[in-house]
Amino acid sequence: MQLNFKQLASLPIFNGICEEDLPAMLNCLGSFQKNYQKDEFILLESNEVRSVGIILSGTVHMVKDDSEGYQTLLVVMKENELFGESFSCGSHLDAQVSFLTAAPCEVLFLPFHKVIHSCKMSCTFHHRLIENMVQLIGDKNVQLMHKIEVISKKTLREKILAYLRQQAMEQSSKQFTIPLGRLELAEYLCADRSAVTRELSYMQRDGLIIYDNNSDYLKKARKYGHFTGYKN
Repeated sequence: MQLNFKQLASLPIFNGICEEDLPAMLNCLGSFQKNYQKDEFILLESNEVRSVGIILSGTVHMVKDDSEGYQTLLVVMKENELFGESFSCGSHLDAQVSFLTAAPCEVLFLPFHKVIHSCKMSCTFHHRLIENMVQLIGDKNVQLMHKIEVISKKTLREKILAYLRQQAMEQSSKQFTIPLGRLELAEYLCADRSAVTRELSYMQRDGLIIYDNNSDYLKKARKYGHFTGYKN
Protein backbone atom coordinates (compact mmCIF):
# COMPACT_ATOMS: atom_id res chain seq x y z
CA MET A 1 0.00 0.00 0.00
CA GLN A 2 1.28 3.45 -0.99
CA LEU A 3 1.73 5.83 1.92
CA ASN A 4 0.58 9.43 1.59
CA PHE A 5 3.57 11.27 3.04
CA LYS A 6 1.84 14.65 2.78
CA GLN A 7 -0.94 13.29 5.02
CA LEU A 8 1.56 11.68 7.40
CA ALA A 9 3.51 14.93 7.80
CA SER A 10 0.37 16.56 9.26
CA LEU A 11 -0.04 13.93 12.01
CA PRO A 12 0.77 14.96 15.61
CA ILE A 13 3.17 12.01 15.98
CA PHE A 14 5.31 13.46 13.15
CA ASN A 15 5.08 17.09 14.27
CA GLY A 16 8.33 18.92 13.51
CA ILE A 17 9.58 16.25 11.11
CA CYS A 18 9.94 17.28 7.46
CA GLU A 19 7.89 15.43 4.86
CA GLU A 20 11.04 14.57 2.89
CA ASP A 21 12.50 12.82 5.96
CA LEU A 22 9.47 10.53 6.45
CA PRO A 23 10.30 7.81 3.87
CA ALA A 24 13.77 7.22 5.35
CA MET A 25 12.47 7.36 8.92
CA LEU A 26 9.60 4.92 8.36
CA ASN A 27 11.94 2.56 6.52
CA CYS A 28 14.41 2.77 9.41
CA LEU A 29 11.63 1.99 11.90
CA GLY A 30 10.25 -0.94 9.91
CA SER A 31 6.76 0.58 9.81
CA PHE A 32 3.85 -1.12 8.04
CA GLN A 33 0.27 -0.22 7.13
CA LYS A 34 -2.92 -2.32 7.37
CA ASN A 35 -6.57 -1.79 6.47
CA TYR A 36 -9.50 -3.06 8.56
CA GLN A 37 -13.24 -3.34 8.04
CA LYS A 38 -15.83 -2.11 10.55
CA ASP A 39 -16.29 -4.31 13.66
CA GLU A 40 -12.94 -6.03 13.12
CA PHE A 41 -10.56 -6.65 16.01
CA ILE A 42 -7.16 -5.11 15.44
CA LEU A 43 -5.81 -6.59 18.63
CA LEU A 44 -7.32 -8.94 21.18
CA GLU A 45 -6.84 -8.92 24.92
CA SER A 46 -3.80 -11.00 25.98
CA ASN A 47 -2.11 -10.56 22.57
CA GLU A 48 1.44 -9.23 22.63
CA VAL A 49 1.69 -5.57 21.69
CA ARG A 50 4.97 -4.73 20.01
CA SER A 51 3.86 -1.87 17.76
CA VAL A 52 2.08 1.43 18.26
CA GLY A 53 -0.89 1.96 15.95
CA ILE A 54 -1.58 5.35 14.35
CA ILE A 55 -5.12 5.78 12.99
CA LEU A 56 -4.86 7.28 9.50
CA SER A 57 -8.62 7.08 8.96
CA GLY A 58 -11.61 5.66 10.84
CA THR A 59 -12.36 5.13 14.54
CA VAL A 60 -11.02 2.57 17.01
CA HIS A 61 -12.60 1.60 20.33
CA MET A 62 -10.60 0.37 23.30
CA VAL A 63 -12.89 -2.20 24.93
CA LYS A 64 -12.76 -4.54 27.91
CA ASP A 65 -14.76 -7.76 28.26
CA ASP A 66 -15.52 -9.19 31.71
CA SER A 67 -15.84 -12.86 32.68
CA GLU A 68 -19.58 -12.78 31.94
CA GLY A 69 -19.13 -11.47 28.43
CA TYR A 70 -20.18 -7.86 29.07
CA GLN A 71 -18.20 -5.29 27.12
CA THR A 72 -17.17 -1.86 28.41
CA LEU A 73 -16.07 0.92 26.10
CA LEU A 74 -13.03 2.56 27.68
CA VAL A 75 -11.77 5.07 25.11
CA VAL A 76 -12.84 6.23 21.65
CA MET A 77 -9.82 6.93 19.40
CA LYS A 78 -10.22 8.90 16.20
CA GLU A 79 -8.13 9.80 13.18
CA ASN A 80 -4.51 10.85 13.97
CA GLU A 81 -4.57 9.26 17.45
CA LEU A 82 -2.43 6.42 18.81
CA PHE A 83 -3.36 3.10 20.38
CA GLY A 84 -1.40 0.28 21.98
CA GLU A 85 1.36 2.55 23.24
CA SER A 86 0.66 1.90 26.95
CA PHE A 87 1.27 -1.83 26.52
CA SER A 88 4.12 -1.79 24.01
CA CYS A 89 6.22 0.42 26.31
CA GLY A 90 5.59 -1.56 29.51
CA SER A 91 7.45 -4.47 31.10
CA HIS A 92 4.52 -6.77 30.25
CA LEU A 93 3.62 -6.70 26.56
CA ASP A 94 0.29 -8.52 26.88
CA ALA A 95 -2.68 -6.29 26.10
CA GLN A 96 -5.16 -5.92 28.95
CA VAL A 97 -7.86 -4.69 26.55
CA SER A 98 -8.99 -5.24 22.95
CA PHE A 99 -8.99 -2.74 20.09
CA LEU A 100 -12.05 -2.87 17.84
CA THR A 101 -12.81 -0.84 14.73
CA ALA A 102 -16.00 1.25 14.83
CA ALA A 103 -15.61 2.14 11.13
CA PRO A 104 -13.35 1.04 8.27
CA CYS A 105 -9.81 1.95 9.31
CA GLU A 106 -6.36 2.52 7.90
CA VAL A 107 -3.65 2.03 10.51
CA LEU A 108 0.08 2.69 10.37
CA PHE A 109 2.11 0.58 12.81
CA LEU A 110 5.47 1.61 14.30
CA PRO A 111 7.50 -1.03 16.21
CA PHE A 112 7.82 0.61 19.63
CA HIS A 113 11.33 -0.64 20.49
CA LYS A 114 12.65 1.00 17.32
CA VAL A 115 10.81 4.24 18.09
CA ILE A 116 12.08 4.62 21.64
CA HIS A 117 15.71 3.64 20.92
CA SER A 118 17.76 5.85 18.61
CA CYS A 119 19.20 4.00 15.63
CA LYS A 120 22.92 3.66 14.91
CA MET A 121 22.68 6.46 12.35
CA SER A 122 21.54 8.89 15.11
CA CYS A 123 18.85 10.41 12.88
CA THR A 124 17.98 13.91 14.12
CA PHE A 125 14.27 13.37 13.41
CA HIS A 126 14.27 10.30 15.67
CA HIS A 127 14.65 12.41 18.80
CA ARG A 128 11.69 14.57 17.77
CA LEU A 129 9.61 11.42 17.20
CA ILE A 130 10.35 10.26 20.76
CA GLU A 131 9.28 13.65 22.16
CA ASN A 132 6.03 13.52 20.18
CA MET A 133 5.34 9.97 21.34
CA VAL A 134 5.75 10.88 25.02
CA GLN A 135 3.39 13.87 24.62
CA LEU A 136 0.71 11.72 22.94
CA ILE A 137 0.99 9.08 25.67
CA GLY A 138 0.33 11.87 28.18
CA ASP A 139 -2.74 12.96 26.19
CA LYS A 140 -4.10 9.40 26.27
CA ASN A 141 -3.71 9.32 30.05
CA VAL A 142 -5.83 12.48 30.23
CA GLN A 143 -8.54 10.70 28.21
CA LEU A 144 -8.54 7.85 30.71
CA MET A 145 -8.78 10.32 33.59
CA HIS A 146 -11.86 11.83 31.93
CA LYS A 147 -13.39 8.37 31.75
CA ILE A 148 -12.70 7.78 35.46
CA GLU A 149 -14.29 11.14 36.28
CA VAL A 150 -17.48 10.14 34.43
CA ILE A 151 -17.94 6.63 35.76
CA SER A 152 -17.06 7.64 39.33
CA LYS A 153 -20.35 9.58 39.56
CA LYS A 154 -22.93 7.90 41.79
CA THR A 155 -26.00 8.05 39.57
CA LEU A 156 -26.56 7.41 35.87
CA ARG A 157 -27.89 10.94 35.42
CA GLU A 158 -24.73 12.39 36.90
CA LYS A 159 -22.62 10.20 34.61
CA ILE A 160 -24.51 11.36 31.51
CA LEU A 161 -24.23 15.01 32.48
CA ALA A 162 -20.53 14.66 33.31
CA TYR A 163 -19.91 13.12 29.89
CA LEU A 164 -21.87 15.90 28.13
CA ARG A 165 -19.96 18.59 29.99
CA GLN A 166 -16.67 17.04 28.88
CA GLN A 167 -17.82 17.00 25.27
CA ALA A 168 -18.87 20.66 25.49
CA MET A 169 -15.46 21.62 26.90
CA GLU A 170 -13.55 19.47 24.39
CA GLN A 171 -15.35 21.04 21.43
CA SER A 172 -15.37 24.53 23.02
CA SER A 173 -19.06 24.97 22.35
CA LYS A 174 -22.40 24.50 24.04
CA GLN A 175 -23.62 23.01 20.77
CA PHE A 176 -21.74 19.92 19.67
CA THR A 177 -22.01 16.42 18.27
CA ILE A 178 -21.17 13.50 20.53
CA PRO A 179 -19.22 10.68 18.82
CA LEU A 180 -21.15 7.77 20.37
CA GLY A 181 -24.37 6.02 19.40
CA ARG A 182 -26.86 4.95 22.08
CA LEU A 183 -25.30 1.50 22.61
CA GLU A 184 -21.77 2.90 22.62
CA LEU A 185 -22.78 5.59 25.11
CA ALA A 186 -24.22 2.90 27.40
CA GLU A 187 -21.00 0.89 27.14
CA TYR A 188 -18.91 3.97 27.88
CA LEU A 189 -21.01 4.77 30.96
CA CYS A 190 -20.88 1.12 32.11
CA ALA A 191 -24.68 1.03 32.03
CA ASP A 192 -27.46 -0.92 30.37
CA ARG A 193 -28.68 0.56 27.07
CA SER A 194 -32.33 0.52 28.11
CA ALA A 195 -31.42 2.27 31.38
CA VAL A 196 -29.58 5.00 29.46
CA THR A 197 -32.53 5.44 27.08
CA ARG A 198 -34.92 5.63 30.03
CA GLU A 199 -32.76 8.14 31.89
CA LEU A 200 -32.46 10.36 28.82
CA SER A 201 -36.26 10.34 28.62
CA TYR A 202 -36.52 11.29 32.30
CA MET A 203 -33.95 14.07 31.82
CA GLN A 204 -36.04 15.47 28.98
CA ARG A 205 -39.16 15.22 31.15
CA ASP A 206 -37.37 17.12 33.90
CA GLY A 207 -36.30 19.88 31.52
CA LEU A 208 -32.57 19.10 31.57
CA ILE A 209 -32.25 18.14 27.91
CA ILE A 210 -34.35 17.94 24.77
CA TYR A 211 -33.62 15.28 22.18
CA ASP A 212 -35.23 13.95 19.02
CA ASN A 213 -35.98 10.21 19.17
CA ASN A 214 -35.99 9.95 15.38
CA SER A 215 -32.36 10.92 15.02
CA ASP A 216 -31.02 10.38 18.55
CA TYR A 217 -30.35 14.10 18.64
CA LEU A 218 -29.40 15.69 21.94
CA LYS A 219 -30.08 19.37 21.42
CA LYS A 220 -30.75 21.48 24.45
CA ALA A 221 -30.15 21.53 28.17
CA ARG A 222 -31.92 24.23 30.10
CA LYS A 223 -29.46 24.09 32.98
CA TYR A 224 -26.37 22.49 31.52
CA GLY A 225 -25.98 24.20 28.15
CA HIS A 226 -26.95 23.13 24.63
CA PHE A 227 -26.06 19.70 23.35
CA THR A 228 -26.37 18.84 19.69
CA GLY A 229 -26.11 15.20 19.11
CA TYR A 230 -25.39 12.07 17.25
CA LYS A 231 -26.90 9.52 14.95
CA ASN A 232 -26.61 5.75 15.41
